[in-house]
Amino acid sequence: MGASLPPKEANLFKLIVKSYETKQYKKGLKAADAILKKFPDHGETLSMKGLTLNCMDRKSEAYELVRLGLKNDLKSHVCWHVYGLLYRSDREYREAIKCYRNALKIDPDNIEILRDLSLLQAQMRDLTGFVETRQQLLTLKPNHRMNWIGFAVAHHLNSNGAKAIEILEAYEGTLEDDYPPENERCEHGEMLLYKISLLEECGFIERAYEELRKKEFKIVDKLTLKEQLVSLFVKLNHLEEGEKLYRALLSMNPDNYRYYEGLQKCVGLFSEDGLYSPDEIDQLDALYKSIGQEYHWSSAVKRIPLDFLQGEKFREAADNYIRPLLTKGVPSLFSDLSPLYDHPCKADILEQLILELEHSVRTTGGYPGRGKKKSPRQHLCGLCFYWLRDFMLVQHYDRRGLYDTALTKIDEAMEHTPTVIDLYSVKGRILKHAGDLEAAAALADEARCMDLADRYINSECVKRMLQADQVALAEKTAVLFTKDGDQHNNLHDMQCMWYELASGESYFRQGDLGRALKKFLAVEKHYADITEDQFDFHSYCLRKMTLRAYVEMLKFQDRLHSHVYFRKAASGAIRCYIKLYDSPSKSAAEEEDEMSRLPPSQKKKMRQKQRKAEARAKKEAEGKNEETSASGVSKSGKRHVKPVDPDPHGEKLLQVEDPLLEATKYLKLLQKNSPDSLETHLLSFEVNMRKQKILLAFQAVKQLLRLDAENPDSHRCLIRFFHKVSSMAAPVTDTDKLISSVLEAERPSFSQLHGKSLIETNISFLEKHKDSLIHRAAAAEMLFVLKPDKKAEAIKLIEDSNNILVSTSEAIVPVRKWRLKDCIAVHKLLGTVLVDCDAASRWKLRCAEYFPCSTYFEGRSSSAFSKSSEHHISRNSENGGANYTADENAGSLASNGKLEAFQNLAI
Repeated sequence: MGASLPPKEANLFKLIVKSYETKQYKKGLKAADAILKKFPDHGETLSMKGLTLNCMDRKSEAYELVRLGLKNDLKSHVCWHVYGLLYRSDREYREAIKCYRNALKIDPDNIEILRDLSLLQAQMRDLTGFVETRQQLLTLKPNHRMNWIGFAVAHHLNSNGAKAIEILEAYEGTLEDDYPPENERCEHGEMLLYKISLLEECGFIERAYEELRKKEFKIVDKLTLKEQLVSLFVKLNHLEEGEKLYRALLSMNPDNYRYYEGLQKCVGLFSEDGLYSPDEIDQLDALYKSIGQEYHWSSAVKRIPLDFLQGEKFREAADNYIRPLLTKGVPSLFSDLSPLYDHPCKADILEQLILELEHSVRTTGGYPGRGKKKSPRQHLCGLCFYWLRDFMLVQHYDRRGLYDTALTKIDEAMEHTPTVIDLYSVKGRILKHAGDLEAAAALADEARCMDLADRYINSECVKRMLQADQVALAEKTAVLFTKDGDQHNNLHDMQCMWYELASGESYFRQGDLGRALKKFLAVEKHYADITEDQFDFHSYCLRKMTLRAYVEMLKFQDRLHSHVYFRKAASGAIRCYIKLYDSPSKSAAEEEDEMSRLPPSQKKKMRQKQRKAEARAKKEAEGKNEETSASGVSKSGKRHVKPVDPDPHGEKLLQVEDPLLEATKYLKLLQKNSPDSLETHLLSFEVNMRKQKILLAFQAVKQLLRLDAENPDSHRCLIRFFHKVSSMAAPVTDTDKLISSVLEAERPSFSQLHGKSLIETNISFLEKHKDSLIHRAAAAEMLFVLKPDKKAEAIKLIEDSNNILVSTSEAIVPVRKWRLKDCIAVHKLLGTVLVDCDAASRWKLRCAEYFPCSTYFEGRSSSAFSKSSEHHISRNSENGGANYTADENAGSLASNGKLEAFQNLAI
């Protein structure tokens, strides 16, 4: 032990500890070596040397030395503590906790070990142990503020808010009357606000109000104080005081939506679902008009009424809201109005309003109703006209699905002003929605080239390229805004999750499961890093007294894996593993066996191709290594070498023994954190059906019907499950008999199956949703599953679908009901499940008429149409399609993706 060393060596040991704390690792190593020359078996010195080496990235040596030190001195708390620190640095928190507990058996009152243990318990959410450790720390050091606060927070996190309040009150009892001093007022005020919020959370509203009034003068954050006070007023039903205070808060920030919501609650005019009676709408309209007169510059006071107003009042309010923003040329105006399109009547009114404004500006040079008097901004009317046409109308038609009209308008705008970058971005977005992904990517790239310093436009271009499956080009474009050196790794280091998800989906569509898995699992690692990042805040927040933010951060971390990006990544990984299970990759022996069967000439060609591919990959790797080496040298001459990725293409990820076992790991996370997502239970059904886990698949079916019984996928799973059960052999084992009895007992609970066979259930579902394409397709697929001999009838069900025109107003061009992605799904169903190439071809020709810009269906206006061969075009003509020549179509392709105007343009 350190105390058993002679004085000189004991001082050297203290120097090792100090050097470790100050990160002077070489100095610490030198001192450790000096001790070990005389005492080579000294356990604590060996452990400290190992800990120092761990900080110098020499992990294998570090573990060796620490284990040797512990072996030489098992009764040293220092050795156990160091072993725990080593595990903690590698995120092996459970092992670290075991080491800390062993250290505490030897030295139960060691404050440093107790503090480290409490941090790990908070990280791992061992809340019972966290409370015990914090109580022990408070007992050892009751005069330390952080120990009182830590003990209170531990009880709060352990769902014992009343005890946390008692502890905070006991802590306040230890303070003098004139506390806090000037330099601690902010921290003490934060503690008081935390206590008040805790009282409110526990339901002690009266006590919270009294405490706030009593300690008001000690709280520095006056804005939070007022927000806390008005929250208490509402909960105590002191609505008049609450209304006054909300109006006072609005005078400070008239654009805060939460203040308006609170004011509506105080005057009794708030509804959670946003539905109001005519009288309530009139009262709300009067309220917002009175506030608008006081804060006429506020955007929120004009925008909020658009959510609840109807009819002519909505038109008037929308007109007053849109005009000044159009005059200013605000690009985000349509994004602001976009939620209103969920209400068809409001969408119709907006279209009529925008058309009226455009007509008036085009014909009279001003807005309607101005009279002969010119506005001071009359010279901007030309700009207003083009803004109305270029942005509002175009985006409006795009939002309503009128892509041909939107493209016509945007082409007029681009012809008039070919230098506006936003026009190219908007047209690219329209083409993406219309299905021409290649042309959308080309337009996005042209927009990027017009402003090479704009990161947002660059990112949008990358996104369009990935949607068009141009991954290599997208990567080269994305790294233009990364640091020098290993640029691809920089995207990973920056946690650029949207890029990794989009590229993962692209690889999945192309069938490259290895690279797809690589991208999806990279996103999963980012979330693990975010979880790890909370560790440093466990001590920092208690020290700085940011208690409310700390508790909110912990709650956020607890629901972190319910975030949409994690859900997409986990779902993508599960789909990859399912596809890998269905189509396992060939082993090296199988590939060699196939190679041996080939004729000698083909075998030689295959060998040459493999050698060329290997040489190319080697050359690319060497080039990347040279770039990394050149950029990895710092000014001090030290070389920072990043670890080389041993599996850049994800090939090792495909070499799993049980893909479904790997899929289950991520499925459990989804089931825990996203139980209300339909996709979670669809994936659960697919995985468990393949694993023959009948009851788990049954549970997934029940969850699907709970969430959305009318969804086509829910219907598919219901029919497939009970069809599978009915085709199973008679139960023999006790387990099979138990499963069978459970299913028989549960079947009557399904309303869809009451007294019906599966065929009758399918027919009933079809009759209920006969006007929906995706529902008809689901019914047709299940008919084929139940009765394979009725394939022709199933195909007829799909082909008899009608693309109904949807129109809610005479002013609006009718919109067809079918969506592009649904039609693509039906085409894949006809080609892969029903396996009828003729039906798939007929469907493709039919959809090419409805979606002329779609590259998937090779519509007449798409970029794919011009690439098709003459034979393909003539075949379309024979099947009833229009007969186009390549020359006739060249104009539409150029307008979609190539801008000839830029060749002779001088800027």
